[in-house]
Amino acid sequence: MNFTQSFKLAIKSLMLSKMRALLTMLGIIIGVAAVIIITSLGNGMQNYMNAQFEQLGSNLIQVMVYGRGEESTRDVSPDDMYALVEKYPQYLSGVSPYVTASANVRQGTEDFERTSVYGVSEAFYRDDTQKTMQGSTLEEGRFLRYIDVERQQNVCVIGSYIAENAFQGDPLDQEISIGGVPYKVVGVLAESGDSSEGSGDDVIYIPYARAQRMGGGFGDMYLMTSTDRDTAATAKGIIENRLLDIYESSDAYMVMTSAEMMDAMDSMLNTLMMILILIAAISLLVGGIGIMNIMLVSVTERTREIGIRKSLGAKCRDIRSQFIIEAGTTSAIGGAIGIAVGIIMANVLTNVIALVLGTGNDGFVAVPTAGGIGVAFGVSVAVGILFGYLPANKAAKLNPIDALRYD
Repeated sequence: MNFTQSFKLAIKSLMLSKMRALLTMLGIIIGVAAVIIITSLGNGMQNYMNAQFEQLGSNLIQVMVYGRGEESTRDVSPDDMYALVEKYPQYLSGVSPYVTASANVRQGTEDFERTSVYGVSEAFYRDDTQKTMQGSTLEEGRFLRYIDVERQQNVCVIGSYIAENAFQGDPLDQEISIGGVPYKVVGVLAESGDSSEGSGDDVIYIPYARAQRMGGGFGDMYLMTSTDRDTAATAKGIIENRLLDIYESSDAYMVMTSAEMMDAMDSMLNTLMMILILIAAISLLVGGIGIMNIMLVSVTERTREIGIRKSLGAKCRDIRSQFIIEAGTTSAIGGAIGIAVGIIMANVLTNVIALVLGTGNDGFVAVPTAGGIGVAFGVSVAVGILFGYLPANKAAKLNPIDALRYD
């Protein structure tokens, strides 16, 4: 028989025992669906994180200081970082200290215990992107200005959660107590997530010197920007050289560009995806064993059929190819079903995750790729053929006389 005849015979054999065929395919279906779901979620998460980093800008540089070096006599100060921007304007375009304050937030008789208070400079809001260095946009009012930071004025910019829950009506020009001191609200940030308590919308930004007085410390973290993406690496080297001069130890600080952060996150995500795909591959292995088991049973059940075909002139390779095609067809159908299930589940999980993240249709999207689908289907067929070879070879080697006598 040629391939077409063998394929038709394989389909007929599967249709004669639908439930057994379905159970045989189950391991392949689960394995392929799992691979599709994992790769779709991985690609979706990768795209989502890259989009978040792009919002920050590809020229963002994060500077974290862990402590003074053994040979150092002083800590880094905002003046040191500002001096770098002034000295290398062709590489560095802005700097903002990022001070986490320890302060109680109160409005009227209500306390906001989970609200985060950060001290920043006017450079934290970027004119080139009309967003903060962390990707937030202004909904009302303005951000901190140079005069606010220079004079350490009691003004603040609040997140959408505080705006909605601490004030009745328009919060602009109203006051809120931070660390027992009244601060005038000059700006409100647009909602960026689910705007719940303790979220990224439950924040307040004040001049960094005011935050330092509340218990935050200079030198813990700085956010800087290079002139563009191409100068980020050079700008990073300039910052590292200056910090090394101050601390005399590279263990006292870490400087990371936005591109490096993206690469690090992508690497971690790719590693996690590979581990999960290997786990899912176990289902394909189990499915292959199931196909081999059922094919061995099928060879036993069809021993007389094999004997008749051999007695009519069928060669060993004809018998072998028939059962290999049948095993490959079984796994191919299972793979196709698994792909359909995987795509459906990826779409369902997209809606669930987007709802949890509060990003809507423009946020997280699980993306099944043509390459991932092709590989999953190819592997499923290969598994069927590989595990179907042993039963097929057993069938091909049957003695036609013994096969005709088999009861």
